[in-house]
Amino acid sequence: MTAVADPARRADGGPRLQAGPPTPPARAGLPRHLPGLDGLRALAIVAVIVFHLNPAWLPGGYLGVDVFFVVSGFLITTLLVRERRDNGRVDLAGFWTRRARRLLPALLVCVPVSVLLARIVESDLLVGIGRQVLGALTFSTNWVEILAGSDYFHSTTPQLFMNLWSLAVEEQFYLVWPLATLALLALVRSSRVRASIAVGAGLASAVAMAVLYDPSGGATRVYYGTDTHLMGLMFGAGLAFALAGPDARFFTSTTWARYAPPVTAVALVTLASLLWFAQETSAWTFRGGLTLACLATTVLVAVSVTTSGTLQRVLELPPLRWVGQRSYGIYLWHWPVILIVNQDIRTAPGGSGFVSSRLWCVLVTLAIADLSYRFIETPVRRLGFRGAARRAVRLPSLGRYSARQWLAGATALAVLIVGTVVLTAPDETSTQRQIDANAAAARPTTDRSLSVAPTATNAAAWSMPTGDEIDLYGDSMAVGSVPALQYYFPGIRIDARSNRQWSAALAAVKASGTNIRRAVVLAFGTNAGVDEPELRETLKLLGPDRMIVLVNLHLNMSRTAGDNALLQRVASQNPNVIVADWNSAVTADPSQLQPDGIHPSMTGQHLFAKTIRAALATLSEKHTGQKVTLKDLPIP
Repeated sequence: MTAVADPARRADGGPRLQAGPPTPPARAGLPRHLPGLDGLRALAIVAVIVFHLNPAWLPGGYLGVDVFFVVSGFLITTLLVRERRDNGRVDLAGFWTRRARRLLPALLVCVPVSVLLARIVESDLLVGIGRQVLGALTFSTNWVEILAGSDYFHSTTPQLFMNLWSLAVEEQFYLVWPLATLALLALVRSSRVRASIAVGAGLASAVAMAVLYDPSGGATRVYYGTDTHLMGLMFGAGLAFALAGPDARFFTSTTWARYAPPVTAVALVTLASLLWFAQETSAWTFRGGLTLACLATTVLVAVSVTTSGTLQRVLELPPLRWVGQRSYGIYLWHWPVILIVNQDIRTAPGGSGFVSSRLWCVLVTLAIADLSYRFIETPVRRLGFRGAARRAVRLPSLGRYSARQWLAGATALAVLIVGTVVLTAPDETSTQRQIDANAAAARPTTDRSLSVAPTATNAAAWSMPTGDEIDLYGDSMAVGSVPALQYYFPGIRIDARSNRQWSAALAAVKASGTNIRRAVVLAFGTNAGVDEPELRETLKLLGPDRMIVLVNLHLNMSRTAGDNALLQRVASQNPNVIVADWNSAVTADPSQLQPDGIHPSMTGQHLFAKTIRAALATLSEKHTGQKVTLKDLPIP
């Protein structure tokens, strides 16, 4: 993608922009390519990749997508305004053809290759693949996944092309915005008014995101929605309009020269703070946080294209330019690579080999993106689809067949393989099949014959409980572990279902009344984290005289460390409560997990049950002072 600038003097008297420090009006224009924007793209893609590698490393790294949006809105609008000014018209067909040349070649390679590798490595990655391929190839992933009820931030089912939602938003913008830009150029004479309209549309989108965001229903609708996530694109467009008119004089003034450095510093600190603190579970992220990130990025774009200070010099560093030029391919490939490597090399955050496996993901992604940039994207962008195809068929023959025949055969084979994989893809993940098989046994029974709740003075109340003295309330983690729980705790009563939150724990305990056994296990938080008020209210209802085990979480999400710390803190404040450290247990042996990296496998469910058993034994020893010997049961 290239950046362009206006001529030295517009018809309405507006000055041309400059690439260097503010100077008097006589000056050269901006180059067609602005390497500073490549640097911004590089920083954006680094943030996104770090977030996807491990959200705990950069909790707000997903905001890198909004940096992309601002840069794209600025560049596309600048391109359209320049073409209209220079030629008196905009060749819409040519514009859309150039967009297709830029986006389609790498995508048409990434999709079939990723599908084939996923089929070889782990079929769970292919659940819903037909829908995903449709969304990817039609640039509608965002709306397809909204209609499918997907959850970007809390998904426990890996989606091979989840990252393409933002590509869909951009492409939808590319389809509509040129028409809107032409209308603005024809109907609105003032560049300032055009800029105000664009910024106003961005603010309206931000308001829609804030209003429609439902903390209890997840953020996917407002995060994926084109209507609710236009802020960055429109702010970038507004900046392009402003720099194309008389207001561009401001950026050559002594006022801008004086205030640009502190304004840049504020924008950098703001964006860096958001990248570190803006967690996807925070309501304020969607009620102003994303918008603030877009505004900060808009300032950085303005500075990078109108000055030649420290920021521009940093953004023009060769490594950043290299990454920025390949940012599309890197973004396209990084998520499928991460998922496939995750299945091939099982590691967990904090565990042995995790960092090296993440580094391997990065190296593979960069290698593929570079090959894509050199041999797929650049030839098509420069020569067009036909020109690139003609060059390909002029390659030397291989064996009995010409390059044209090899290319045609490979294309037909790829279509056949992908079609077969899509048609034969599983309907459910192995995790879901395991949960479905255990669902009946995880439903609460009508038999509520219970022992009387113990009192603190009853020494037997703290002895190691047997299965018929334990109630377990939980979510899909418990459902997936029912056979092992029943094996280690014969007679245990389980009330568990998928997608339950801590509000369900509170409701279940309330519904049970006093008919609750003397030991209670609570395993919630997989989907929506830990709600402290509901957790404390649940413990209050259970009282201080029951043995209570809180099972902590193992998730590759930015909130997980905080949730586990909260569980530990609450347990330390209640003598009858202990945490079963499932996170540490499975981090030491990630092979005990399903392909989703969250739920226990067939053998992992035994580790889950033994972790709970160990916690109960520790709690008993703490109160009785008597050693509890746990029998080492063979896995059936």
